[in-house]
Amino acid sequence: MKILKILGLIVSFVIVLVLAGVLYINIAFPDTGDTQTVKIESTPARLERGRYLANNVAACIDCHSTRNWAVFSGPPVSGTLGKGGEVFDENMGFPGKIYAPNITPNALGSWTDGELLKAITTGVNKEGKALFPLMGYRRFGKMNQEDIYSIIAYIRSLAPIENQVAKTELNFPVNLINKTTPKKADFQKIPAMQDTVKYGAYLVNAAGCVECHSKMDKGAIIAGTEFGGGMEFKQPAGIIRSTNITMHKTNGLGGWTKEMFVKKFKVYADSSIKLPAIAKGELNTPMPWTMYAGMTKNDLEAVYTYLKSLKPLDNKVELRTAL
Repeated sequence: MKILKILGLIVSFVIVLVLAGVLYINIAFPDTGDTQTVKIESTPARLERGRYLANNVAACIDCHSTRNWAVFSGPPVSGTLGKGGEVFDENMGFPGKIYAPNITPNALGSWTDGELLKAITTGVNKEGKALFPLMGYRRFGKMNQEDIYSIIAYIRSLAPIENQVAKTELNFPVNLINKTTPKKADFQKIPAMQDTVKYGAYLVNAAGCVECHSKMDKGAIIAGTEFGGGMEFKQPAGIIRSTNITMHKTNGLGGWTKEMFVKKFKVYADSSIKLPAIAKGELNTPMPWTMYAGMTKNDLEAVYTYLKSLKPLDNKVELRTAL
């Protein structure tokens, strides 16, 4: 009886500790500091820069629009830019149901510029809630602050679309862990274009290349697999995996010239080319080719130069596994 009593006390103590930990997380996190008071002037230069970044580099419009998965690469459907509603759920390997919110003025009209800046670069929204890091706030927080200002100016210029999006629902214990992931922004200067490797690194961070072209475990990149490909994208028809984009001669891009690399992207910039249809039950690439195709030749060349500076990884990727 004495042993049972002791065990009961231990269990009770553990329960108290767990409840105290949960309470602490809920009270203390997320913690990314105060919301800045800023007023972002909408200038032609910012609108153009923001349009370029949001559509062709950071690809914000990729997730926050309706994509036409009936054709190759699922390009955004005209008239849906920023409306949100894309869902990433357990069927795709996510810990719950993550919804891309509406980022048109219809939904963001009550947000201040400071609140948008905080959400985009630290992962904490207007209500003080942590965003799931599928939203690339960790990389956006490492961009140039003026570039983020330009993105904000651009999304405020989008056509307002009325679309009520469901709230994200994360599974336990991810819903608690997620509260601890936001962090303060660490804005960086844009490197000089002449410093091609560093400038390319800036673009690669903004585009989130490493987030897709690496192996993942429980939402985190497995150290040592960066840019080596292998991330799995679950689809009803099977699994498609990201390619190795290091310069390994046989299993990566080692046989590609800079010209080949740029041409691969730019072929999808020609709007007169009809994208291949994807039949029901076939795998489709999640890579938003038509969006990245809008990057300038200079920027694509810088991305190539940066990738060429990385250590080649000998990782042979089985790109498709059909059901």
